[in-house]
Amino acid sequence: MKKLVVALEDYAEDMEKWAKKGIAGTTMAIYNTAVSLVPVDTGFLRSSITYKFENGGMTGIIQVGSEIAVYVEFGTGVHARGPGGSKAKKIPWSYQDADGQWHTTSGMVAQPFWFPALDAGERYFNKYFS
Repeated sequence: MKKLVVALEDYAEDMEKWAKKGIAGTTMAIYNTAVSLVPVDTGFLRSSITYKFENGGMTGIIQVGSEIAVYVEFGTGVHARGPGGSKAKKIPWSYQDADGQWHTTSGMVAQPFWFPALDAGERYFNKYFS
């Protein structure tokens, strides 16, 4: 009976290590894909993408901290994609930049990085855990 208990404990430890490796791989697949696909102007959006592990490695968390991420992912103005499309009240519109220069735009084309990263994570997860 002792041998069975020891064998089951070893199996449980091995399974936990295996699961943590799959969680880490999935987390890093999402993170690395997002960082590689995100467009870079100032680098702020890319540097706002972070990851961490919790619950002893059983939980992987990827966050995008920049408020502009949704506009980059789905576009703006006439180019807006996703739920609800454009919410612009006036197209084209004008705005003044930090240097005082005025610009007119009809919006920005979507540059998806987050959903493709989730797709990459799903592929990794399905391959690892199947």
